[in-house]
Amino acid sequence: MIPVSFEFYPPKTEDQRAQLDRTAAKLKKYAPEYVSCTFGAGGSTLSYTAETVRHLQQHHRFDAAPHLSCVGGSREQIRALLARYRAIGCRRIVALRGDLPSGMGHAGDLRHASDLIALIRAEHGDAFRLEVGAYPETHPQASDALSDLKHFKAKVDAGADAAITQYFYNADAYFSFVDAVRAMGVQIPIIPGIMPISNFSQLRRFSEQCGAQIPRWIDKRMAAHGDDAEAIREFGADVVAQLCQRLVEGGAPALHFYTLNLARPSQLVLKRLGLG
Repeated sequence: MIPVSFEFYPPKTEDQRAQLDRTAAKLKKYAPEYVSCTFGAGGSTLSYTAETVRHLQQHHRFDAAPHLSCVGGSREQIRALLARYRAIGCRRIVALRGDLPSGMGHAGDLRHASDLIALIRAEHGDAFRLEVGAYPETHPQASDALSDLKHFKAKVDAGADAAITQYFYNADAYFSFVDAVRAMGVQIPIIPGIMPISNFSQLRRFSEQCGAQIPRWIDKRMAAHGDDAEAIREFGADVVAQLCQRLVEGGAPALHFYTLNLARPSQLVLKRLGLG
């Protein structure tokens, strides 16, 4: 059975905490290899991330991995976070550059994810398994695809253990990316990031921000369903399950689901894959 993992974001209100608990309880039956918890731009959810990771570990018994962004933080702040995560028993970290929020004047002491990875390896050795980001359709801020591939290889050379991709809906983009980095000597697992389709207007906004392409045929089929939320969910689940099936058949080592703290969209896909 293909290994799966899930991404959550840190809740800030009691209602959001209850929603996360319901989602975590429902997704636990899929025996995820681990779950991850996002980190706000410039550290805006710093305390929430650590608290959520601890809760996911202690209450739900997940292997929980915090996202750690180096943007906006000093070396000492990053060192303090690493010590905190190690103290609460974290064995994985998703190491990212992160995006500089609008209006933030200080980019931080570390400018690239490769710098963050090098710091972690220098000070903590192999205490953490390090996952990094990858962009099959090219990072939206990259000047070109080749420079983006070189930046990715720099993260691997610095000590990354595996990569999780930005979501995509074109399997060929993933396979082409894997072929390109393998040709550069990169051998770490490249795990596809999967975004189930639920709220399509929200997905459009996300995709415009992160550079993910929604194929025209999906866009037009969604438009045909109008405001029929149930039809959109079912069609979206079919599309994403077919994508996952092709990725698995093509050799993807695992699937990482971006849940947005919702269980049902991922469950619909996993059911179609015969998992759980």
